[in-house]
Amino acid sequence: MKAKQLVVAVALAWAALLPVAKAQTNLVSQVETKAQHDARMEWWREAKFGMFIHWGVYSVPAGEWNGQTNYAEWIMEQGQIPVSRYEQFAQEFNPVKFDAKMFVKTAKGAGMKYMVITSKHHDGFCLWPSALTDWGIKSTPFQRDPLRELSEECRRQGLKFCVYYSIMDWHNSDWGTRRAWNDVATGTPDMDHYTDYMKGQLKELITNYHPCVLWFDGEWESPWTHARGVDLYNYLRTLDPKLIINNRVDKARAGMAGMSTDAAAVGDFGTPEQQIPPAGFGPGVDWESCMTLNDHWGYNQHDNQWKTPATIIQNLCDIASKGGNYLLNVGPTSEGLIPPPSVERLAEVGEWMKVNREAIYGSGPTPFGAEAGKFSGVEKDKDGKPKFIPAWDWRCTSKPGKLYVMIFNWPVTGKFELAGLQSKIKRVWLLANHKEVAFHQTAAGVTLDLPAAAPDKIASVVCIEITDKIARVAAHSTL
Repeated sequence: MKAKQLVVAVALAWAALLPVAKAQTNLVSQVETKAQHDARMEWWREAKFGMFIHWGVYSVPAGEWNGQTNYAEWIMEQGQIPVSRYEQFAQEFNPVKFDAKMFVKTAKGAGMKYMVITSKHHDGFCLWPSALTDWGIKSTPFQRDPLRELSEECRRQGLKFCVYYSIMDWHNSDWGTRRAWNDVATGTPDMDHYTDYMKGQLKELITNYHPCVLWFDGEWESPWTHARGVDLYNYLRTLDPKLIINNRVDKARAGMAGMSTDAAAVGDFGTPEQQIPPAGFGPGVDWESCMTLNDHWGYNQHDNQWKTPATIIQNLCDIASKGGNYLLNVGPTSEGLIPPPSVERLAEVGEWMKVNREAIYGSGPTPFGAEAGKFSGVEKDKDGKPKFIPAWDWRCTSKPGKLYVMIFNWPVTGKFELAGLQSKIKRVWLLANHKEVAFHQTAAGVTLDLPAAAPDKIASVVCIEITDKIARVAAHSTL
């Protein structure tokens, strides 16, 4: 498929999800009022930016098996490693350099407000000492509880602690789709028994660690059903009525696009993966784009395809401008260290956030339409081949009485035009240095007289304060 055709196809696919995505806001109406739901979601909507952590025994082989070097957290499945052999990685998992304080400090320093860690990935390995299985951290030389340490440190440093939990389990004998290379499984798979096991483990997580979000995954295989998803969602909400649960607890997710395709599905927010919806989903739809910092979720020692700080910051601006959250992943090593390139990039993001956080936290979507500020560019993929990409000159977020225009490509003329903005402007200034910006407003819109040099090389934020309510407008800019 040609590049432009691909862009059109992706846009059409996202457009098809919009009506259902809007319906998703009513999923919890059977069990709580809208006001109660909004109160439960308030901190998450305010946060905008979180850290994803994929960590487990798969960090021991570090992406390599039988001469192949492109694996990570899926190495057991993709390498078809016999489970009895895979279990031996647990004896090598001894992350003595793990420091919960540094994990949380790294996230907080980047401007992240919450942390989601894989309590159990598809390999079934538990990152806490579950009483229901020996396949977990208590069978390693480590003999510590990383979830306990992280949950306590998050509370000390003011971050929300959250956990990921895989519904699918390649290790458990009762998961309905048993792999041929599971040489330790016994008996006949029993999904009722497996669901009871899941509920028991999730009760342990909620009772012992009090996560603010349960982030499910691995729901796509046939043993998991809509009925089981609804039952699990309702069960978890009885354990903690304030708990936020993603839509992967159910069966209606549209692949990597992440949004539910059935209005009857349960879940509090949609989960686009490795992509940002081109047009967002409009007001009232909760969603979060999860992305890797390189090309893998778990640790791969050979993967050096790191996103630049500019890409991360501009992704954050783009996602916030469309009303979503950004969940950015790190994959720690088997020693318990976040890879230095991840730490370095997150520190640079944090420097930008110190100056410009007002434009992100608690912000609403752009009133100009999600496509405003867009142009088409060409960059090279990891193999050096050119690829067509949608890119941005600027994005915009909003708060009552304020617009935040985040300019990526500083206009060489010094003139920045926002056509269609009818709200009366009180004043305009740069967040970076608080200097006032002159402006000229007419019935057609507003022109900003910007300084010759951009105050920030990645994204300079102009705050426009208005005296009346922001009207949603069809606008464009001229740089």
